[in-house]
Amino acid sequence: MEGQETTVTGKPAPLTEVVTVGEWMLTLLISAIPVVNFVMFFVWAFGSNTKLSKANWAKASLIWLGILIVFYILIAVLILGSAFFFLRRKY
Repeated sequence: MEGQETTVTGKPAPLTEVVTVGEWMLTLLISAIPVVNFVMFFVWAFGSNTKLSKANWAKASLIWLGILIVFYILIAVLILGSAFFFLRRKY
C-alpha cells in the first residue's frame, strides 16, 4: 500500500484502488464503440468518481486521439491538394 492514500480504517481510498480486470474488460469494450468512446474518454478523464489509473489512461487516450486527428487532417489536406493540383492542370 505504499504510495496510496488510505482512509481512517486503513483501506485504500476509493479513487486510488486498483482497477480490476473486469472493469478493464468493460472499459475496453466501451472504448471500442465509435462516438461513445470519445464521450466516455472525457467522462473518465475529467469525472470526479473515476479511479486515478483509469483517469490517466483516458487522458492519454484523448491525447493520442488528438494527435491522430491532426495527422489525418494533414494527410487529407495533402491528398486533396494534390488532387486539385492534378485536376487543374491542362493537357
